[in-house]
Amino acid sequence: MKEEYIEKIYAGWLSKIIGIRLGAPVEGWTYEQIKDSIGEITGFPADYKTFAADDDSNGPLFFLRGIEDSGHCANYGAGFAAQDVGNALMNYAPFEHGFFWWGGYGVSTEHTAYLNLRNGIPAPRSGSIGQNGAAVAEQIGGQIFIDTWGLVSPGNPNLAARLAREAASVTHDRNGIYGGIFVAVCISYAFVDSNIRNIIEKGLSYIPRNSEYTRAVRAVMEFYDTHAGSTWEECFHFVHDNFGYDRYPGNCHIIPNICVMILALLYGRGDFARTLCIGCMCGWDTDCNVGNIATIMGVRGGLESIDYKKFREPVNDFLACSSVIGSLNIMDIPYGAMYITKLAYELSGERIPEPWKTILSEHHIDSCHFELPGSTHAIRVRVEGMKTDGPGDRNIHIENSTETSATGTHSLKFTVSPVQPAERVYVYKKTYYYPGDFSDSRYDPSFSPTVYPGQTIHASAYVPPYSEDSRVSLYVHDGYGTCIYESEPVEVKRGEWKTLRFDIPEMKNALIDEMGVVFRRSGSVSAEPFYTGFIDDLYADGRPSYEYSMSVAKEEFWTGLHREISQFTRLKGLMYLSEQELHLSCCDFAECYTGRYDWKDYCAEFEITPHTGEFHMVNVRVQGAIRSYAVGLLPGGRVGILKNENGYHVLTDSEYAWKKGVPITVRVSVRGDEIDAEIDSVKLHYVDEDYPYLSGQIGISVRHGSHISLGKVKIMREYSALQ
Repeated sequence: MKEEYIEKIYAGWLSKIIGIRLGAPVEGWTYEQIKDSIGEITGFPADYKTFAADDDSNGPLFFLRGIEDSGHCANYGAGFAAQDVGNALMNYAPFEHGFFWWGGYGVSTEHTAYLNLRNGIPAPRSGSIGQNGAAVAEQIGGQIFIDTWGLVSPGNPNLAARLAREAASVTHDRNGIYGGIFVAVCISYAFVDSNIRNIIEKGLSYIPRNSEYTRAVRAVMEFYDTHAGSTWEECFHFVHDNFGYDRYPGNCHIIPNICVMILALLYGRGDFARTLCIGCMCGWDTDCNVGNIATIMGVRGGLESIDYKKFREPVNDFLACSSVIGSLNIMDIPYGAMYITKLAYELSGERIPEPWKTILSEHHIDSCHFELPGSTHAIRVRVEGMKTDGPGDRNIHIENSTETSATGTHSLKFTVSPVQPAERVYVYKKTYYYPGDFSDSRYDPSFSPTVYPGQTIHASAYVPPYSEDSRVSLYVHDGYGTCIYESEPVEVKRGEWKTLRFDIPEMKNALIDEMGVVFRRSGSVSAEPFYTGFIDDLYADGRPSYEYSMSVAKEEFWTGLHREISQFTRLKGLMYLSEQELHLSCCDFAECYTGRYDWKDYCAEFEITPHTGEFHMVNVRVQGAIRSYAVGLLPGGRVGILKNENGYHVLTDSEYAWKKGVPITVRVSVRGDEIDAEIDSVKLHYVDEDYPYLSGQIGISVRHGSHISLGKVKIMREYSALQ
């Protein structure tokens, strides 16, 4: 690991998102359709309000978590195996909705492998030709979800190849695996060599010479070499005629698409924008192909190779996901880059230098630190009185700046014109998103807030000498009550940094959808037509303390087939609102969740009603679909503490004569490896010394055709009440 790799990891991950967004509007289109409808592509073909989730970013981020969840980060991933990624697939992907294309068993490669895993077929058999046949096993997914294995192995293609082989084999085989290895190695090697030809050759050196994948790549390279002065269009016609979709089985085979990728890398001749746009204009699986080549090009050329106005500004560092962990579905791109960086250092066994060590610490990895050049962390600016977050009649500009900083060397600078002294400038990050924030429902995202009542907001604010003395405060916005809760304003003199802190009050029935900094000019008359300020180190920490009644929950309408309950994500089952309660029912199993992924010690109180069936549970420390604890109402008049390790098993239980249709209050306390539960007069206690789950969100779940309803949930900081 070299410190310079950190910025390149960010460049690669940012470029992946840029490439996906570039190709998404024309995904599945043919070369002819793009040529006739759009013509020359030089930038994003569509202007999204906010780009919704995509499978090409879901898979790389959440499959990567398998290496951390399995505990195999040390010693270059020793012990890491395909099943670790298989577990991540089962843990983070919702059951047959969102995340990726659920095209049916034997049609969608990922869907097929997922169901194999869910039904006890282990990896790598889950993705093998022996299990699924060659057509399914050699589709494109082997390479489109693989980028992060190259990014987490910077300059170490041996490691990238080994990790990618294990990861790709969960869902794919043969050419599907070769594609994963090839792309991961190309990305890893691009950290140390910028020569496109060398990068391609390095990737080929890790896969069989006699494979169809190698033959296809070599054929495109040979055409390029033997047709001096040829255009990319001429090469594409060669690819279409010799390696087109009609030559290979399945819905989206890997071979035609790797040909497009190699074509774009060669004919782009090292130019970031031109390479991506050629890959897009070829058609076929555009978001996948351009996403992969963008990662290679982003690492190769670094941030300076990416046109800021054309590509970075529209993205604004934001990434929506559609996993079962709603708080991780609201993500900024620097967070993803920092998470990858953290794992890269752990894999290499090397010490993280400052300031990155502090940034990668527990409380700061998802902070708005702005240390990555050009990063904005999805920050927005508005002025009180504006009808939308758009500029309206104001000129608003934000930029990453090295002019000054509270910590490190970078901060976020904003300029607004005009601003009157009576107006407030809100510099904020959205902590929850609604359907109306997006242009479409791509890959069906759903969200839980990233900030909650009872937590503490931190930030630093600065007013430059060429601006005006100001009064500055921190705030949160409640999306349910449309109320703003604000700290006491403090005076900030020109040329002065102020460190701010705001303890969010405990609340009932709130949805915090913004946190940020409020600036007000101190003077009574504006001396300048513009106003400038800076922020740094914006983040929230601390334990939540709030109460949430389902009577105020709302159904969020995306499309006729995509509807969500505000603040909740759903693994599986029927989830709906009725008679001021949230209902969850199933034919086999169902679960839904809310809260943050990193909550640690807390006490949760649930008001539930069991309606039908014999298995009704409340969940704590939920880390995904196959990792959580539960307190369950069980058959035979019993209640118990259970642990979900890809299947629930009882840790301890007791008699309790619960009745269907009768509301029950369940209190659960988690502290370290201790779990306490209280249901009426029954108390349960368990110390989990076998790889305990030490953090996670909350939820409810049912099994075997049961039906439960949730009336209210309360999260408390105190856990001593059950002692």
